[in-house]
Amino acid sequence: MPDFLMEARHVGPVAGVDEAGRGPLAGPVVAAAVVLDPACIPPGLDDSKVLTAARRAELAAALLGCARVGVGIASVEEIDELNILWATMLAMTRAVEALGIAPAMVLVDGNRCPKWTWSSEAVVGGDARCLSIAAASIVAKEHRDALMRDYDAAWPGYGWASNKGYAAPEHRDALKRLGPTPIHRRSFAPVREAQLVMELAAG
Repeated sequence: MPDFLMEARHVGPVAGVDEAGRGPLAGPVVAAAVVLDPACIPPGLDDSKVLTAARRAELAAALLGCARVGVGIASVEEIDELNILWATMLAMTRAVEALGIAPAMVLVDGNRCPKWTWSSEAVVGGDARCLSIAAASIVAKEHRDALMRDYDAAWPGYGWASNKGYAAPEHRDALKRLGPTPIHRRSFAPVREAQLVMELAAG
């Protein structure tokens, strides 16, 4: 279970940062930055991947009520222009900027930090080790999942309400039948191939 030991080493606000949506074929990448209030940490914070959807939603709502939260998004266009790694770094930077304060330290899930002016540390497996990063993972996933449900209503047939844009069989089959939408990542091979097939079929 994650704990607060990494945050406690620092004086001043410590932000945890994580992202959701690096791997999908469609939709933006979303990052969150969370500064926890040590006097008001919702019980049960954990890596978003091990929580049920209902519990994740409850914790995200609790965090919005008692923590400082920033969300940053990099669009599909930015993913295709920059590549997914640098688009993720951009989303993380925007998330920290959205906090509205300058953190004394930023703890970033993963093995590298964006190029920014804040003091920061990369924490491999951070969402399972560090409460602030776990909180950020919950907020980022909940925010992105909500976006994908909206996109599913706008472009039905791809199953995004359930697969969230990942390369599930339903999504890949729809991509072949219906072709890419405006929120598909054309720099990703399956989307690029589907686009080419549609263009060849159109003559």
